[in-house]
Amino acid sequence: MKLWVLRHGEAEPRANSDAERRLTAHGREQVLRSAAHLLGQPLQAIIASPYVRAQQTAALVHGALGFSEPVRTVAWLTPESAVQQVIGEIEHLGLEHLLLVSHQPLVGNLVGQLEHGHAQQPAPFSTASLAELEGDWPLAGLMTLRSLNHPG
Repeated sequence: MKLWVLRHGEAEPRANSDAERRLTAHGREQVLRSAAHLLGQPLQAIIASPYVRAQQTAALVHGALGFSEPVRTVAWLTPESAVQQVIGEIEHLGLEHLLLVSHQPLVGNLVGQLEHGHAQQPAPFSTASLAELEGDWPLAGLMTLRSLNHPG
Protein backbone atom coordinates (compact mmCIF):
# COMPACT_ATOMS: atom_id res chain seq x y z
CA MET A 1 0.00 0.00 0.00
CA LYS A 2 1.00 3.61 -0.54
CA LEU A 3 -0.11 6.29 1.86
CA TRP A 4 0.41 10.00 1.35
CA VAL A 5 -0.01 12.32 4.33
CA LEU A 6 -0.41 16.04 3.62
CA ARG A 7 -0.51 18.78 6.22
CA HIS A 8 -2.75 21.71 5.29
CA GLY A 9 -1.16 24.84 3.85
CA GLU A 10 -0.39 27.98 5.82
CA ALA A 11 -3.53 29.25 7.56
CA GLU A 12 -4.69 32.50 9.09
CA PRO A 13 -3.36 32.89 12.64
CA ARG A 14 -6.81 33.63 14.07
CA ALA A 15 -10.48 32.94 13.48
CA ASN A 16 -13.56 32.43 15.67
CA SER A 17 -12.27 28.90 16.35
CA ASP A 18 -9.28 26.80 15.32
CA ALA A 19 -11.53 24.74 13.06
CA GLU A 20 -12.53 27.87 11.10
CA ARG A 21 -9.04 29.08 10.19
CA ARG A 22 -8.72 29.53 6.42
CA LEU A 23 -5.74 29.14 4.09
CA THR A 24 -3.73 32.24 3.22
CA ALA A 25 -2.73 33.04 -0.37
CA HIS A 26 0.75 31.68 0.47
CA GLY A 27 -0.87 28.54 1.91
CA ARG A 28 -2.77 27.93 -1.33
CA GLU A 29 0.48 28.25 -3.31
CA GLN A 30 2.20 25.78 -0.95
CA VAL A 31 -0.58 23.25 -1.42
CA LEU A 32 -0.40 23.47 -5.21
CA ARG A 33 3.39 22.85 -5.08
CA SER A 34 2.80 19.76 -2.94
CA ALA A 35 -0.03 18.57 -5.20
CA ALA A 36 2.44 18.46 -8.10
CA HIS A 37 4.17 15.53 -6.35
CA LEU A 38 0.92 13.57 -6.58
CA LEU A 39 0.45 13.93 -10.34
CA GLY A 40 0.27 10.51 -11.98
CA GLN A 41 -0.15 8.64 -8.68
CA PRO A 42 -2.96 6.06 -8.62
CA LEU A 43 -4.93 7.60 -5.74
CA GLN A 44 -8.15 5.86 -4.78
CA ALA A 45 -9.33 8.39 -2.20
CA ILE A 46 -8.63 11.81 -0.73
CA ILE A 47 -9.69 11.87 2.91
CA ALA A 48 -9.66 15.11 4.89
CA SER A 49 -10.24 16.60 8.30
CA PRO A 50 -13.45 18.64 8.64
CA TYR A 51 -11.47 21.78 9.61
CA VAL A 52 -11.77 24.57 7.00
CA ARG A 53 -8.05 24.76 6.17
CA ALA A 54 -7.87 20.99 5.56
CA GLN A 55 -11.02 21.10 3.44
CA GLN A 56 -9.55 23.92 1.36
CA THR A 57 -6.26 22.00 1.01
CA ALA A 58 -8.06 18.83 -0.10
CA ALA A 59 -10.18 20.80 -2.59
CA LEU A 60 -7.07 22.37 -4.13
CA VAL A 61 -5.37 18.98 -4.50
CA HIS A 62 -8.59 17.47 -5.87
CA GLY A 63 -8.79 20.18 -8.53
CA ALA A 64 -5.08 20.13 -9.39
CA LEU A 65 -5.19 16.37 -9.96
CA GLY A 66 -8.55 16.35 -11.72
CA PHE A 67 -9.54 13.64 -9.24
CA SER A 68 -12.92 12.10 -10.08
CA GLU A 69 -14.05 10.89 -6.64
CA PRO A 70 -15.31 13.45 -4.12
CA VAL A 71 -13.16 14.32 -1.10
CA ARG A 72 -14.22 12.27 1.93
CA THR A 73 -14.52 14.21 5.18
CA VAL A 74 -13.93 12.28 8.42
CA ALA A 75 -13.93 13.31 12.07
CA TRP A 76 -10.91 11.11 12.86
CA LEU A 77 -8.36 13.41 11.14
CA THR A 78 -8.48 16.44 13.47
CA PRO A 79 -5.30 17.76 15.15
CA GLU A 80 -5.80 15.91 18.43
CA SER A 81 -7.07 12.60 16.98
CA ALA A 82 -5.52 9.43 18.39
CA VAL A 83 -2.89 7.89 16.12
CA GLN A 84 -4.01 4.32 16.86
CA GLN A 85 -7.58 5.19 15.88
CA VAL A 86 -6.37 6.71 12.60
CA ILE A 87 -4.27 3.61 11.83
CA GLY A 88 -7.32 1.42 12.52
CA GLU A 89 -9.50 3.56 10.25
CA ILE A 90 -6.92 3.40 7.43
CA GLU A 91 -6.74 -0.38 7.76
CA HIS A 92 -10.55 -0.62 7.80
CA LEU A 93 -10.78 1.34 4.51
CA GLY A 94 -8.87 -1.42 2.72
CA LEU A 95 -7.50 0.92 0.04
CA GLU A 96 -4.09 0.58 -1.59
CA HIS A 97 -3.42 4.25 -2.55
CA LEU A 98 -4.69 6.88 -0.17
CA LEU A 99 -4.13 10.59 0.58
CA LEU A 100 -4.85 11.92 4.07
CA VAL A 101 -5.13 15.70 4.62
CA SER A 102 -4.80 16.74 8.24
CA HIS A 103 -2.90 18.76 10.87
CA GLN A 104 -0.06 18.80 13.34
CA PRO A 105 0.49 17.17 15.75
CA LEU A 106 -1.45 14.28 14.18
CA VAL A 107 0.44 14.08 10.87
CA GLY A 108 3.90 14.05 12.46
CA ASN A 109 2.87 11.52 15.09
CA LEU A 110 1.11 9.30 12.55
CA VAL A 111 4.06 9.15 10.15
CA GLY A 112 6.49 8.60 13.04
CA GLN A 113 4.36 5.76 14.43
CA LEU A 114 3.95 4.07 11.03
CA GLU A 115 7.67 4.33 10.28
CA HIS A 116 9.26 3.68 13.69
CA GLY A 117 6.55 1.85 15.63
CA HIS A 118 6.51 4.38 18.50
CA ALA A 119 5.67 8.02 19.20
CA GLN A 120 9.17 9.19 20.18
CA GLN A 121 10.18 10.26 16.65
CA PRO A 122 7.40 12.31 15.02
CA ALA A 123 8.09 13.32 11.43
CA PRO A 124 8.94 17.02 10.97
CA PHE A 125 6.00 18.52 9.07
CA SER A 126 5.78 22.18 8.08
CA THR A 127 2.71 23.61 6.37
CA ALA A 128 1.83 21.70 3.18
CA SER A 129 4.54 19.08 3.80
CA LEU A 130 3.77 15.82 1.99
CA ALA A 131 4.95 12.42 3.20
CA GLU A 132 4.87 9.26 1.10
CA LEU A 133 4.85 5.94 2.95
CA GLU A 134 4.87 2.45 1.53
CA GLY A 135 4.34 -0.95 3.08
CA ASP A 136 2.30 -4.13 3.05
CA TRP A 137 0.04 -3.01 5.93
CA PRO A 138 -0.70 0.36 7.57
CA LEU A 139 0.60 -0.81 10.94
CA ALA A 140 2.96 0.76 13.44
CA GLY A 141 6.57 0.22 12.42
CA LEU A 142 5.72 -1.61 9.20
CA MET A 143 5.77 1.24 6.69
CA THR A 144 8.77 2.88 5.04
CA LEU A 145 8.94 6.66 4.62
CA ARG A 146 9.84 7.08 0.94
CA SER A 147 9.86 10.88 0.91
CA LEU A 148 8.95 13.97 2.92
CA ASN A 149 8.65 17.07 0.77
CA HIS A 150 8.43 20.59 2.20
CA PRO A 151 7.13 23.16 -0.31
CA GLY A 152 8.65 26.18 1.45
